[in-house]
Amino acid sequence: MKNIFLVGMPSSGKTTLGKALARQLSYRFLDTDRLIVKQTGLAIKDIFAQKGEEYFRALEAETLRGIGPNRKLVVATGGGLPCFNDNMAHIKQIGISVFLDVSPAEILRRIRQQPANDRPMFDKNSEQLLEDLQKKYDERRSTYLQADIRIAGATTARELLRVLPI
Repeated sequence: MKNIFLVGMPSSGKTTLGKALARQLSYRFLDTDRLIVKQTGLAIKDIFAQKGEEYFRALEAETLRGIGPNRKLVVATGGGLPCFNDNMAHIKQIGISVFLDVSPAEILRRIRQQPANDRPMFDKNSEQLLEDLQKKYDERRSTYLQADIRIAGATTARELLRVLPI
């Protein structure tokens, strides 16, 4: 059974949808950011602050390459993971990729609802957060659109199952 990789902006629903989808498919769920936190003992925000983005992106690539094909996994990737180190090409080699295409305005709403301010690239209290989200979305969208499936707006695991070729 093919792995399923969920890609998209931070707060696009990759973890929430991924957990529900994994339950419905009897797959294991994996969140690459959480795996990196577990392996390093550092929060993502702290990795960025202490070691820099380039170091973090190398950790992401290493984590991704540790995932073999056909492992019956639903994987929530970090928002930037597909955009660096040929990661999107690797994702497509070892599974089915799904772009959760959520508008920057909706992402803003979701980030502002979260109790923690733990996004390394986005300060939820910033007055220019919407502009920052739009810029990042515009930068990453061409990579995200390489995914096998694009889901615009909110969806459920049941709806996603209807379009997955598994």
